[in-house]
Amino acid sequence: MDKTTRIIPARKRIALVAHDHMKAALLEWVSTRKDQLANHQLFGTGTTGTLVAKATGIDVTCMLSGPMGGDQQLGAQIAEGKVDMMIFFWDPLDAVPHDPDVKALLRLAAVWNIPVACNSASADFLMESPLLNEEYATTVPDYSSYLQSRT
Repeated sequence: MDKTTRIIPARKRIALVAHDHMKAALLEWVSTRKDQLANHQLFGTGTTGTLVAKATGIDVTCMLSGPMGGDQQLGAQIAEGKVDMMIFFWDPLDAVPHDPDVKALLRLAAVWNIPVACNSASADFLMESPLLNEEYATTVPDYSSYLQSRT
């Protein structure tokens, strides 16, 4: 598939997701990054987004709960270029019943070339990047070219 360039804006659209056993860790991390996160637009799966909004006072656009389709909703947002990066505190030691949805979400993040952090250390690295508050040109699949080739 051909590639094209997409500009990620300076004000990032950040998805926040956490498995049940990782919600407390994400909330602790978010509390240390509250001022930075307030400068960006936040999205979250239902429970996680609601907890983040209550803990920080920052507006979070909430999807459904992950197992009820929220992971897939965020995946669609990524595919549509409406999410620029994702902080996903997943629990590698706990199997979840919606594991296929989780894998699909991570796969879409990789396909559409968005930065993903899966723990507090990688999330800190993303938040400390000089690119966080700048426009960034990324390479993504040229889906429009693919669609034209089908006709």
